[in-house]
Amino acid sequence: MMGWQGTGPAYAASYADLCAGTSGPIVAALGAPDGGTLLDVGAGPGDVSALLARAGWAVTACEPEESMRDVARERHPALRMEPGGLPVLPYADDAFDAVVANFVLNHVEDPRASARELGRVSRLVAVATTWVVSPSWFWASVVTRAGLPEAPPARLAPENDFERSVDGFEGMLRDAGWEEGDRRVSVREHSWVWRVRPAALWASVEGGVAGAGARFVGLDDRERRRFRAAFEEIVDEHAEDGMLPLRHTAAVAVTTNAPRTMGETADN
Repeated sequence: MMGWQGTGPAYAASYADLCAGTSGPIVAALGAPDGGTLLDVGAGPGDVSALLARAGWAVTACEPEESMRDVARERHPALRMEPGGLPVLPYADDAFDAVVANFVLNHVEDPRASARELGRVSRLVAVATTWVVSPSWFWASVVTRAGLPEAPPARLAPENDFERSVDGFEGMLRDAGWEEGDRRVSVREHSWVWRVRPAALWASVEGGVAGAGARFVGLDDRERRRFRAAFEEIVDEHAEDGMLPLRHTAAVAVTTNAPRTMGETADN
């Protein structure tokens, strides 16, 4: 899977805002904090962690990439930020009342093993998200407009992969033990429109963020000019009041130690 080394500032300026689009469903799925402890795994620049802390959770933010932790400390100096990440978390069994992994399981080599690890350290509830419709659709249109060859999709080993859908995500999590014993798992879709400044979106590719950024960094100068020209054309065609509206969809999963469905707590 892709590396994130040094991408903290570029990610914070772009996709951090997009990924915070699942904050509402995550807060609702967690339920009342009641003074509970929470681990945010793959916390990035800490925006969702800080929101959860403001909601009343005693939050520990866990992030393996140093540049992300540096940004988090600048943005949220009161946030408890620690190194570490999947597939092996540096915490004891049932160490936290709740665990959150927002768009993390789509970036690991073995999602089932990583999901199992999330369940291991969560005592009461765990929430995870993954993409159903990700930002890759927008960048694919840029590549096509630029006349560049399509890059082969980055796929997991067949034995580790899963269908990027509500049913596929739920099935993978069941395989990982998110519905065993008293635990119950439920998954639903959440869609939203991310209104982003084109300059911020462009900063993500120049900064090497995600698959599109890695692709752009690997282009030669001529190909980069074509890529940029195609980006500008698409922005000119679709921008509204200087902002680009991009629709995304995530699968939001919750496992708890008491049977309930997300329909009782989360909304679309």
